[in-house]
Amino acid sequence: MPAPRSRAAQVFGQRVRDARIALGMSQEDISNLADMHVTNYGRVERGEANSELHTIVRIATALNVDPAELLAGLYGSEMLPDRTRAYSVADFIAARRAHESH
Repeated sequence: MPAPRSRAAQVFGQRVRDARIALGMSQEDISNLADMHVTNYGRVERGEANSELHTIVRIATALNVDPAELLAGLYGSEMLPDRTRAYSVADFIAARRAHESH
């Protein structure tokens, strides 16, 4: 089985799975409601997919949850796939100010 694409994908997938189970629905039920193939839906729950925005909205709609609930707190470099560095606007501004002061 492939590893999760990122910590964000893993957390998102777990939230999707938890919401589905709380509803007492199967993967097939939710994938049909979300107009997805069940295999692709399963990849989302396992964190193996890098879902597009419209897919996230379709899944949230099928689960009757706000997409924001599924995405809350999924920011920061620890959520991203391994990279040398993930820069934020705060990093950029700090570097620019340091450069300008020299």
